[in-house]
Amino acid sequence: MTTTWLDTLLRQTRRGDFPYPHQAAFLLDNPVRRLFTNPRDTVDQLELTPTDQVLELGPGPGFYSLELARELTDGRLELFDLQPQMLDKARHKLEAAGYTNVGFHSGDAGAGLPFPDKTFDVAFLAAVIGEVPDKPACIRSLARILKTGGQLAFFEHFPDPDRLSVARLRELVEPEGFTLLDATGNRWHDTVRFTRNPSGN
Repeated sequence: MTTTWLDTLLRQTRRGDFPYPHQAAFLLDNPVRRLFTNPRDTVDQLELTPTDQVLELGPGPGFYSLELARELTDGRLELFDLQPQMLDKARHKLEAAGYTNVGFHSGDAGAGLPFPDKTFDVAFLAAVIGEVPDKPACIRSLARILKTGGQLAFFEHFPDPDRLSVARLRELVEPEGFTLLDATGNRWHDTVRFTRNPSGN
C-alpha cells in the first residue's frame, strides 16, 4: 500500500511530538495561510537590527525566512531543520529572491545545535517547540548559543495541535536562564519573547 502525504500527516498528528511532513509543505506556505498569518507582522515583532545574527529553528519551507533575511542587510540568518527536504524548499525560495546571507543546517535540535557558544542575537521558533520530543534539551542548547541579552522568540498559533501556552513556555524556558520580555496575542496566536540572563540562570 502506498503511503500518501495525507496518511503521514494524519498519523503524525495523532502521535504528537512530530515534525510536520515535508510532503505537505505546500499547506504551510500558501496564500490562504497568509490571510490569517502575515509573516511580515510576526517578524516586525522581533525588532531585529540589520547586523543581527539570527537562528530560525524549524523554518519548514521558509514561510518566515524571506522576511527575516530581508531585515538582516548586514547580518546573517541560519536555518536549522530536522528535515533536509524542508531546507531544500527554503533554500530554493531564498536563493530565488537573491539572499546570500543564509546558512542551512539539518539535525535534531534536541540532540544539540552545531553552533559555538553565544553566537546569536535572536533565536526564532514558529510552531516548532511543541514538535520537539526533548524540549528541555532543546532550550538548554538555545541558551548556550544565544548571546547574553539575546532574544528567544516563539510564535504559537491555532490550529497547531502542538501549540504551547504562554504559561507552558514560561515553565519550560525560564529555568534555563531566561526572563520573559513580553507576550502578545489572542486565542488564535501568541508571540512570546524571552531574554537571555547575564548569569545564565
